[in-house]
Amino acid sequence: MNDIITRKLNMDELILLALREDITSEDITTNAIIQEEAPGIAELICKQDGVIAGLPVFERVFVLLDSDSKFDCSVKEGDYVKKGQLVGVIKADIRIILSGERTALNYLQRMSGIATHTKSIASLMSNSKTKLLDTRKTTPNMRIFEKYAVKVGGGYNHRYNLSDGILIKDNHIDAAGSVTRAIELAKEYAPFVRKIEVETENLDMVREALEAGADIIMLDNMDNEMIKEAVYMIGDRAKTEVSGNVVKERIKELMDLGVDYISCGALTHSSPVLDLSLKNLRRLKN
Repeated sequence: MNDIITRKLNMDELILLALREDITSEDITTNAIIQEEAPGIAELICKQDGVIAGLPVFERVFVLLDSDSKFDCSVKEGDYVKKGQLVGVIKADIRIILSGERTALNYLQRMSGIATHTKSIASLMSNSKTKLLDTRKTTPNMRIFEKYAVKVGGGYNHRYNLSDGILIKDNHIDAAGSVTRAIELAKEYAPFVRKIEVETENLDMVREALEAGADIIMLDNMDNEMIKEAVYMIGDRAKTEVSGNVVKERIKELMDLGVDYISCGALTHSSPVLDLSLKNLRRLKN
C-alpha cells in the first residue's frame, strides 16, 4: 500500500475530498496564529491497545498537503500496539501538521478500529477452513479504506461493489419471480467466469438454488439447526456462506457447522475506533 498503489486505487482523490471537507477555504485558526513557515514535529501516540492499520493513509494526508512532509514510523502495518506507545513522528511545517491532523487521525482511528475488531474475530478462526468475510455495509467513500483494514485484521473481502460479482438477494428474487428464474437470468446475462451466489432464507429456497445451479448459497438469518440441515443438503455441490445475526459469541458454533464463509457487516459498520492522538507538537530549528 505504498504511494504508487495508493494512487492506483484512487485513494488520493478520496483523501483530497476529505481534506476539502475540513478546509473549505482556509484553516483560519492556524493561519491566525502561525503566519510563516515553521518546521515542526509531532508524536503519534496510541491511547488504546489494538491493531494499527492505515499508516500509509495517515502519512499520505500530510504529503498531499506538502510533499516535503515526512512520517517516521516506529511500527509496521498490522502490528499490535499498546496504550501509551509511540507509533511514529510526523515532520512537516507546523501549519501542515495542524491542518491535516484531524483528517489523518480520522482515517487511522477508523481503520485501526476495524482491524482490531476483525482480528478479535479472525483469531478465533485461525485453525478453521471457514473464512471471515466483510460486506458492502461500509461508510460512503470509505469502502476502499475499510475493506483494506479488514484484510489487515486477518479477514477477507467479499465483493467490492455491485460490478464485482453476482449476488442474488431477496428483492432480486421477488423482481424475477423465483430463485430459479433469477439464476436463469443471471446465467444468460453473464455466462462467462462469473460465480452466482444466491441468498436463501429457508430450506425450500436452498433446495431450489441447488437445483438451479447456484455456485454459492448464502444462508441468511437462519438458526443453527436450519444451517446444519442446509449444509448437509448442499454437501459439496456449492459453497456455503452464513450471514445475518453474526456476532463474536456465535462464531465457534457456526464454524462447527462446517460452513465455508461467515460474512459479518459489523466489521465495518459497527467497529469502534482505536483512540490515537498527535501530541507534543514543537518547532524544529532550521
